[in-house]
Amino acid sequence: MRQSLRMGLAAVSWIGVAEAGLADDSLESRLQDLARSELASWVSDPELITEIRERNRAHASLSQEEIDALDRQWRAEAGMDSAPFISEVLGRHWSIMLRQLQDLTNGLVVEVFIMDNRGLNVAQNAITSDYWQGDEPKFQQSYGRGPDAVYVESVGYDESAQMDLAPVSISITDPVTGEVIGAATFGIDPKQLR
Repeated sequence: MRQSLRMGLAAVSWIGVAEAGLADDSLESRLQDLARSELASWVSDPELITEIRERNRAHASLSQEEIDALDRQWRAEAGMDSAPFISEVLGRHWSIMLRQLQDLTNGLVVEVFIMDNRGLNVAQNAITSDYWQGDEPKFQQSYGRGPDAVYVESVGYDESAQMDLAPVSISITDPVTGEVIGAATFGIDPKQLR
């Protein structure tokens, strides 16, 4: 947990760097640099790697029908007063840590969620529109492309955040085995990078 807090404190320092030092680069180039230099540190904590591996084991035997049922349950609970499934995910230790880290970015990182090797949410700072990301480019173009993959999508309106975001997705690699075990997507406010 100490390492995670140090990573969060480091987040404060790169906001100024992103605003001041990268003004001449294209938005995509700046987002690529941000992903490799800072966002990757958010998902490198050994305890988080262990959590993702545990979720991978727990979800290994799920059929596509079961994954679809979980996704339907998530969507049905969104916006309801009683949402036990969503509450369980948002109450996880790493969801709380992601909210703390996100708060330290002063609005640069608006949304962040971590996925297992099936594209199911492991942790997130806020409610996403769905639980299963495995059928979306953000997962396929990060997890599916192997270690050190960075996938930058075009800026667009994000329904859950209610604003324009630049989605940046990265693969998550176990540092011991070199195996890609998951992915993370960050919703970046592009106005904070200008």
